[in-house]
Amino acid sequence: MNFGQVLTAMVTPFDQNGDIDFNATRTLVNYLIANGSDGLVVAGTTGESPTLTNNEKLDLFRFVAQVADGRAAVIAGTGSNSTWASIELTQQAEATGIDAIMLTTPYYNKPSQEGLYQHYKAIAQATSLPVMLYNVPGRSAVAIAPETTIRLSEISNIVSVKEASGNLDAMTEIVSKTSDEFTLYSGDDSLTLPALTIGGSGVISVASHIIGSDMKEMAQSFKNGDVQNAAFIHQKLLPTMQALFAQPSPSPVKAALNMMGIYVGDVRLPMIPLSSEEKQQLRQMLPPNQITEAG
Repeated sequence: MNFGQVLTAMVTPFDQNGDIDFNATRTLVNYLIANGSDGLVVAGTTGESPTLTNNEKLDLFRFVAQVADGRAAVIAGTGSNSTWASIELTQQAEATGIDAIMLTTPYYNKPSQEGLYQHYKAIAQATSLPVMLYNVPGRSAVAIAPETTIRLSEISNIVSVKEASGNLDAMTEIVSKTSDEFTLYSGDDSLTLPALTIGGSGVISVASHIIGSDMKEMAQSFKNGDVQNAAFIHQKLLPTMQALFAQPSPSPVKAALNMMGIYVGDVRLPMIPLSSEEKQQLRQMLPPNQITEAG
């Protein structure tokens, strides 16, 4: 299933008390849709999902789906390292108006490949929603092997994968051995263009909060056959992409949005805001015409 080219792994705005700021969320959703985002991934890692309660997630899913109102796909992060807890949240999320769910690789308990297969299969069979797998070994300590993703793609409502392994060989194998209807998205901003060249559909991006329109232009240029322009845009955007991961995410992207006047508040512990020095370093790497705040 194709959700578009540029999907944003959306931050969760918090107010001064650390609660979800729904007014700021409305502003952010509208801003992202107006600036290149074809879809929004809500309550993923960038959305600080480990610090959100299930009730907060459900409220967020419902609100973002209502604000997006069909203008962008809304994909809800309902996965965890507990199969049964993931099933419960997924089934509750079905009533919130979202378009699909994203299921992270189970973390910490390090299942086998067969365990991963059975985990995803059980959740997929418990919902009618389209399912996107999320392979992120850097955070989960276990990777979905390409052959397991290919096997899972044969389940009717498992329709896509977010690949954050950084392994282009594995991504190529997945694209070549799954149906044309099964889509692959890069989970790394800097691999957006390389992923497109091997048959990927696009990116689930953090940097698109800041440079979404440019990233959309890059993807569209590649799709239109203007590879030279796509490469030029990639080269221009890479320093900003790298700056947004110079410190643990999502602290840099939240700081950048605040500098741009798109107020999303701070992060929740155990994440911490950028220091003054780190903010200054980040500010130097952002498009100068977008900076509206000194802080």
